[in-house]
Amino acid sequence: MVRFDRVGRRFGSVAAVDDLSLDIAANEFVALLGPSGCGKTTLLRMLAGFETPDTGRVLLDGKDISAVPPYRRPVNMMFQSYALFPHLTVAGNIAFGLKREGLPRGEIETRVAEMLALARLTGLGERKPDQLSGGQRQRVALARSLAKRPRVLLLDEPMAALDRKLREETQFELMELRRRLGLTFVIVTHDQEEAMVMADRIALMDKGRIVQTGAPAEIYERPRTRWAAQFIGDINIIEGRVAADGSGVATDALGLLRAPVPAGLKPGDAVVLAVRPEKIALATSGDNNVAGTVSEVGYRGDKSLYKVAVAGGLSMKAAVANAVRAGGPAMGLNDRVTLSWPADAGLVLPP
Repeated sequence: MVRFDRVGRRFGSVAAVDDLSLDIAANEFVALLGPSGCGKTTLLRMLAGFETPDTGRVLLDGKDISAVPPYRRPVNMMFQSYALFPHLTVAGNIAFGLKREGLPRGEIETRVAEMLALARLTGLGERKPDQLSGGQRQRVALARSLAKRPRVLLLDEPMAALDRKLREETQFELMELRRRLGLTFVIVTHDQEEAMVMADRIALMDKGRIVQTGAPAEIYERPRTRWAAQFIGDINIIEGRVAADGSGVATDALGLLRAPVPAGLKPGDAVVLAVRPEKIALATSGDNNVAGTVSEVGYRGDKSLYKVAVAGGLSMKAAVANAVRAGGPAMGLNDRVTLSWPADAGLVLPP
């Protein structure tokens, strides 16, 4: 449905978006994820029509819309600030765009009622925005964005102002809403967990370019670069070289660490071994066993995160589920432990 065809956008000497291409399918929920300043909001604004690409094209259903003004595009945008009109009621906010289009009064009233029901705002139509909770204001902004029945809904950090519990509830509401309406959603976020939960596909961005695209599980489990591995979630990075027999990574401090070596790498090549903390057990039952001393413990309720000092001045993290109601972490500071993980839990990446 949407195609960014080698688009670029510069602000002075800074390339906010740099020769970027991305396809988005109909009814797909795509998250543009990356650190602040990576270009994700600029990309979204080019699709909305608030920015014009310096190079390349933005296509919708095969038609170049790069020069089409925002109000003539079948897309709508929900802003991070919600941008509700404080002097209008909830119903007035939802109806605003419909009135600008000149729709008949009866149709406007019908559609506003539909949106109030859809966003679980029935009975609140006559309230002003300052009489609503943060979650309710967010749903008003969403209902207003959907009222014009756009082909594509653009969401710019839509849950940044919500508390954690409400944000989690809203994530599932948005997913259900998108399925019911059969719309294409594109969300900009720097919240990794939000992108992982909601999106069908993630486009991971850095410095105006797309580093990797894929389903959340693919991005998390099979990052293609060291930067991608370190940006998504928590991870241990161990530097070394491909072992002489090709069975893993040879390190100065920890010896041979077994892991699948990708084709194309040869013995002696510099690499890093990436291992997620949750793949590591406090045991001696895996292909790799590394002794160390607990230097920090973080209790997170469902799990405990252990920071372990190992040989060579290195530090590794292990996340252990708190499956038993023992009242706290099983291990304490300065305890001696062995970190263990299977060979296939590690990922060998370019340095």
